[in-house]
Amino acid sequence: MKSVNRRDFLRMTGTTFIGMTLGGTALRAHAQDVLSAEDPTAKALNYTAKSTVDGAKCGNCMYIQGEDGKQQRPCAIFPGKLVNADGWCSAWVKRPG
Repeated sequence: MKSVNRRDFLRMTGTTFIGMTLGGTALRAHAQDVLSAEDPTAKALNYTAKSTVDGAKCGNCMYIQGEDGKQQRPCAIFPGKLVNADGWCSAWVKRPG
């Protein structure tokens, strides 16, 4: 296993952080269409616009983007689509904090 020196580590983490920041901004800027339950990715991940799982909904998932309080928001799992904040899919992961 190759060890990573400090300079390479900082370069990798800095690049990752910049990519995540710019990627998130681009995701929010381009999300326009509301995700349909008939979308192939939505079907594969069992997306529903109304969660039936206690305590789990798109609004408290780590993948949701945008401002809290908005009903339709971009999601990192479904690029270019808006999900219902009350929805759920099998990729749901509780937002830290």
